[in-house]
Amino acid sequence: MKRQSEQALENNLVQQLIDLKYEGVTIPDEAALLANLKSQLEKHNKQQFSEKEFKKIVNHLNKGNVFEKAKILRDKMHLLKDNGTSSYIEFLNQEHWCQNQFQVTQQVTIEGTYKNRYDVTLLINGLPLVQIELKRRGLELKEAFKQINRYHRHSYGASNALFNYIQIFVISNGVNTKYFANNKHQSFKQTFYWSDSNNKKITNLSEFTNEFLEPCHISKMICKYIVLAEATKILMVLRPYQYYATERIIERVKNSNKNGYIWHTTGSGKTLTSFKSSQILMQLPEVHKVVFVVDRKDLDFQTTKEFNSFSEGSVDGTDNTRALVKQFKDDTKLIVTTIQKLNNAVSSSRYASVMEPLQDKKMVFIFDECHRSQFGDTHDRITKYFHNRQLFGFTGTPIFVDNASKNDKGKRTTKDLFGDCLHKYVITDAIKDDNVLKFSIEYVGRYKEKINSNSYVDIDVEAIDTKELLESDTRLEKIAEYIVNHHDRKTHSRSFTGLFCTSRKEILIKYYAIFKRLKQEGKHNLKIATIFSYGVNEEDENANDEDVFTTSQAAETELTYETKHSRDKLEEFIGDYNKEFGTNFTTKDSQSYYNYFNDIAKRVKSREIDILLVVNMFLTGFDSKALNTLYVDKNLRYHGLIQAYSRTNRILGDKKSQGNIVCFRNLKKATDEAIALFSNKEAKEVIIMQPYEDYIKQFQEKYKELIKIVPTVDAVDELQDENETLEFVKSFRSLMRVLNVLKTFSDFSHDDLDLTEQEFEDYKSKYLDVYEGAKTDKEKVSILNDVDFELELIQKDEINVAYILQLLALSADKDKDAQHKTKNQIVDIIASDPQLRSKKELIEQFIEENIASGFTAEEIPDKFEEFWSKAQQEKLAQLCDEEKLDKLQVQAIIEEYIFSNQIIDLRDKVSKSLLEKQKLFVRRKTISRVIEKIENYLTTFLDN
Repeated sequence: MKRQSEQALENNLVQQLIDLKYEGVTIPDEAALLANLKSQLEKHNKQQFSEKEFKKIVNHLNKGNVFEKAKILRDKMHLLKDNGTSSYIEFLNQEHWCQNQFQVTQQVTIEGTYKNRYDVTLLINGLPLVQIELKRRGLELKEAFKQINRYHRHSYGASNALFNYIQIFVISNGVNTKYFANNKHQSFKQTFYWSDSNNKKITNLSEFTNEFLEPCHISKMICKYIVLAEATKILMVLRPYQYYATERIIERVKNSNKNGYIWHTTGSGKTLTSFKSSQILMQLPEVHKVVFVVDRKDLDFQTTKEFNSFSEGSVDGTDNTRALVKQFKDDTKLIVTTIQKLNNAVSSSRYASVMEPLQDKKMVFIFDECHRSQFGDTHDRITKYFHNRQLFGFTGTPIFVDNASKNDKGKRTTKDLFGDCLHKYVITDAIKDDNVLKFSIEYVGRYKEKINSNSYVDIDVEAIDTKELLESDTRLEKIAEYIVNHHDRKTHSRSFTGLFCTSRKEILIKYYAIFKRLKQEGKHNLKIATIFSYGVNEEDENANDEDVFTTSQAAETELTYETKHSRDKLEEFIGDYNKEFGTNFTTKDSQSYYNYFNDIAKRVKSREIDILLVVNMFLTGFDSKALNTLYVDKNLRYHGLIQAYSRTNRILGDKKSQGNIVCFRNLKKATDEAIALFSNKEAKEVIIMQPYEDYIKQFQEKYKELIKIVPTVDAVDELQDENETLEFVKSFRSLMRVLNVLKTFSDFSHDDLDLTEQEFEDYKSKYLDVYEGAKTDKEKVSILNDVDFELELIQKDEINVAYILQLLALSADKDKDAQHKTKNQIVDIIASDPQLRSKKELIEQFIEENIASGFTAEEIPDKFEEFWSKAQQEKLAQLCDEEKLDKLQVQAIIEEYIFSNQIIDLRDKVSKSLLEKQKLFVRRKTISRVIEKIENYLTTFLDN
């Protein structure tokens, strides 16, 4: 049987869509697209438009970028008709989503920077809202994704830019099919498989079409389950488990008074699910208010911020109980608050006059992470106060009989408080779907350090079960030294950050002092910060930790003394933080301490802090994609263990291959029990990374596959055509992925591999040459154009401009032969690193002009800074002269990038910087070209 061609796959899909009641139409170009749009809008709005009226509509539709067009799509347009009357034009019926007009077409051709022909387009009311790109069976799905990104650059924004109205993309090779929102800045990891309500993936294109592309369903996804994220100005689409959970909640509110809970694993996006649920619920006429309840003030702030990031101003923060009560009284439909403030509102007599009239109103309460604080009197008091209420809980780690703690109400489970589980999406589902990463867990005990020396790290965790040994200064010193020695390896030379959780504040204080002393001794330059609670919260800080060896009464007595001690220490540590970051925080003011918490959270996320020392804070509810390593010196069990581990396994690019857990205690049994409880009995192999030896074996197998294609480095140059080159790219890329994982193991050494380090570097250079060729030959239609080379995997983080200057400084006082050797070494480094290649010409120019100039080692950095600054200004002036740009506006664009590491609405900003008026078609081409030049400029001068 012959392999199915891409054209046959496309034709079969179009016929299937027509069978699903799409109207098949032929639309070869934009003129036909506009003519069809006019007739469809007339049909949908039940009125006719003159050419002049339709031109007004097209001009209205032509405004803004993708995000702004998504708003236009969902809004109505006021149209002044030729006869002087007014009319409102609807582009999408959101309330009755099945009552739109559905069409399918194929091979629409749009000419922008280049002419592009799109595979299959779904039109709703004449607008292209779904685009499907196909690759023949056997090709990587990622190639279709890369092709869409190319269309973003070349043609989606061309002419009237109607293809910027696309809401959802679908990519398929027949056997694998994924969907994603129209956001050109996302990675392939943000593409999703559709699934059924039991999380069984639907990958086959035919089955996916029947389920996902059925007219009513795709229209519902666009109308209800696309989120317009205001903070980032991007579109987001719900994943299938988020969709099913939201649907179950809405259905239960509409049809019953029953409660329920959603079990979605930590890191799967519960905030987005709860936001969308809340947003839909607050629009139901029978619902008076939706109250989203969290159990700590920091989560109140964080959740409010996240909700408002999805829809600006959707939530007013409740700073105190009085503000909360005011929101209950006014027309605020969605409230975010802590359970403590909610308890105050219903318990205090001072608020009775406002709160009591609300007792019979329909209230929907959504509890975030519905465990711990909701299992006491507070929960009962709230639920008894409101007579006409429904409760819904979200949790990644439900309380079952096995992990329930006993209080005066007995052992209470999540089911006892919230009733039925409405939808499950457990950690094994998330790992299978590539929504979270696996964990690599190392138990560090009697450990022979193989790297750099033959010394032993004899921490001896297995036999320790007494407080005296656990907290001995010798043991803490060894652990701190181990972390200092291995942190760069774990975090890929600090591309990521780490969290270190300890058993008690007193132990944290000791660790902090050790790290500080080691830094003063010059043994590391890690940026280490800490935060813990004090005062009234101090008892609670220790209460959940199993390492509290004293009785409750003794602990309370001890805290009276320790509170003063730990607060003084924290004030001292905050002083160090203030010196490091130029801040002015203190514990003497509760708001300042709260601001300190938020500042730490921000700096961990932006990778300005290398290791954050904590006891319990940040182990739940804190999401940072940049965090990849957790060091553990405390006992954890069940939901506490999974929550803590899950701080590390958020997806972030290709280099972050797993969450690293380094245990300095024997938590193996506790880990196995927690995994079994929160997934299934066979889940350990799915959730935990394989042993080091297994990855060595994988690497050797990948290497054998590579040398079948290219037996030697020079054989890469002998590859006959692009298909053979593609096989080399795929094989070497696969090898790099395994090496990326291996490098995070403390045991890793290149000596364990059949491929030497030098040979790997040589193959890598050839790989980068292929990448450069595919990148620069843009005019040529090539199968390599849409291949993801996954360059993140080969960037040497420790090698940057500063490193090169250091090499130059070392050779400053050497003879010419030594200087020449250094120059060649630098050229090789630049050739092997994709980030440095953009700087190649300038660095080599500096070397040529200055290596023999007689500068001392101390003078070289300043001379290079002077050279670099001058080159930067010259290149900027050259760019502005060549493209006739307003230099001040271009400088503002660059300053925005320096400040926030991103540029919002870049296309619009570039458009405003053009000094000369241009026709629309010419302007679009110019803007695309200028954007590319600005991006190259930023890569050269601002990315180290």
